Amino acid sequence: MTVRRILKHKSGDGVFTVPPGTKVSDAVAMLAEKRIGTVIVSEDGRRAMGILSERDVVRHLAKDGPSVLDRPVDELMTRRLETCPIDERADQVLARMTEGRFRHMPVVDGEEMIALISLGDVVKMRLDEVRAERDALEDMVMGR
Repeated sequence: MTVRRILKHKSGDGVFTVPPGTKVSDAVAMLAEKRIGTVIVSEDGRRAMGILSERDVVRHLAKDGPSVLDRPVDELMTRRLETCPIDERADQVLARMTEGRFRHMPVVDGEEMIALISLGDVVKMRLDEVRAERDALEDMVMGR
């Protein structure tokens, strides 16, 4: 299974981005409103400069207090982004996410961001595959 297949079955509103300089409080409001866990920081909505997750915000809140909410997102974002091409195998993406301890990964075509997948998206597709395999085996054993 590839990232392309995950995206075909994924429902969603696309990638939510904010420009650098956006106040963290505005990004947090977007996270809450859209019920998402991360936002991409991008000047043009196509090229990712960084990623700001709930974890980033909480970590900085614990360290620096509520004044963090008035800072720009580009001060808190994770700059070293892990991305994947659309044809990367899902098991490779899952391994990278698990090893790196992150839950969201931009999908890129060249340098342009085309989607965002989450650990949950990958796990859901894998569970669907396992269920389909189980059902096929049951049908084969039962002679259906």
